[in-house]
Amino acid sequence: MSVIHNIFFFIVAIGVLVTFHEFGHFWVARKLGVKVLRFSVGFGRPLFAWRRKNDPDNVEYVVAAIPLGGYVKMLDEREGDVAEEEKHRAFNRQTVSTRSAIVFAGPAFNFILAIFLYWMVFVIGTTAQKPLVGTPVDDSVAAMAGFSAKDEILAVGEDEILSWNSFRIALIDQGLDGGRLDIRIRDIDGYEMVRTLELGDIKVLEDETDIVAKLGFKPWHPQLPPEIGGVLADGTAAAAGLQAGDVIIAVNNQDVDNWSEIVELVRDNPQQAMKFAVDREGLLLDFVVIPAAKKAGDEQIGYIGAYQNIPESVQDELQVKIQYGVFEAIPKAAVKTWDMSLLTLRVLWKMITGEASLNNISGPITIATYAGVTATIGFTTFIGFLAIISVSLGVLNLLPIPMLDGGHLFYYLIEVIKGGPVSETFELRGQQIGVMILAMLMLLALFNDFQRLLQ
Repeated sequence: MSVIHNIFFFIVAIGVLVTFHEFGHFWVARKLGVKVLRFSVGFGRPLFAWRRKNDPDNVEYVVAAIPLGGYVKMLDEREGDVAEEEKHRAFNRQTVSTRSAIVFAGPAFNFILAIFLYWMVFVIGTTAQKPLVGTPVDDSVAAMAGFSAKDEILAVGEDEILSWNSFRIALIDQGLDGGRLDIRIRDIDGYEMVRTLELGDIKVLEDETDIVAKLGFKPWHPQLPPEIGGVLADGTAAAAGLQAGDVIIAVNNQDVDNWSEIVELVRDNPQQAMKFAVDREGLLLDFVVIPAAKKAGDEQIGYIGAYQNIPESVQDELQVKIQYGVFEAIPKAAVKTWDMSLLTLRVLWKMITGEASLNNISGPITIATYAGVTATIGFTTFIGFLAIISVSLGVLNLLPIPMLDGGHLFYYLIEVIKGGPVSETFELRGQQIGVMILAMLMLLALFNDFQRLLQ
């Protein structure tokens, strides 16, 4: 997948999210009588600028060069002289409630956008992987809880589970504090029962290891002939000459009967030359493949960029269609947004207290990568990704950090308590602290991004 592809969809994603966020400030400010001078998407040098005809306030609309944010500039006596007849429209002259409403509107519009995007996903419908459990890893938490091959996850605690991804999210949400976790399943014979995960003091986000793998779970796959369904253009399998339709007979002179055996052998041999014996339409051929390496938790694992051929009949058994009616999807989307907001807050708190790894923080490079990947998968996947980022943007902006919307709201709370605005000195010191915190977070996010690239 090209870098240009990722950058394009990153700009699209950030453009949509920032525009909606800033429109919240803009729309509420105008409704409450505050004069807006400029609406900018992006920072730095303007690429495009225009004004609408017959606009009494002559607002300047700008698209700027750096697509990492935006701002709404309002009339304010602290930033320049204001004509006497317009002072009543200056932001600084408004009541605390009016200023708070304008500031809160940005994050609020991000939550509204997330609800709308989730609603679209639910109405359009998505095809997801069924939550069917494969044979758990020996001596893992899942194995000790008694999980067996083809157990279907029905619920984690009180949360209904419809897909493998919702199972992963539920494990993170309900497993953050460790302890015991009841999981309702339907076994291979059709009987429903509850299996209990004993998490103890496991910190599910103490590293970047996938929580599902950390607990010993893996998705169920039928035992099919090890036939290659396709290879990635930039993978080592394609570079070695493997093709779709090749049936792998042996790896390093070891006979293989199913795809899982191949996966395990490749994972265990990163950057090691491996001999693949394949049957290509009756011809027996040998290829040397060197698996690329990537980090999974604390270890390096190999991968070759090839995936298994799964017949359509089997795919139907592995997949589930999740879709709701137009009106049924509205509360579902609202609940989803609420749940993701709470989960984001809880994860942030775990990071602050040291119970979750700071490696989980992602920056623009990782976001750009996911933007490109989800856009390639499909429209509904991309808008689902936008919904998650919109929730994150709304939550982060409400944190009481100076320079963010939450920091301004914190100032207004102090103003209400003490009966007057905070001093200019206090606000200046707060801005300096806010800039320092945001700079440190950005550096950490970029460091994590580059670490992932190197891995």
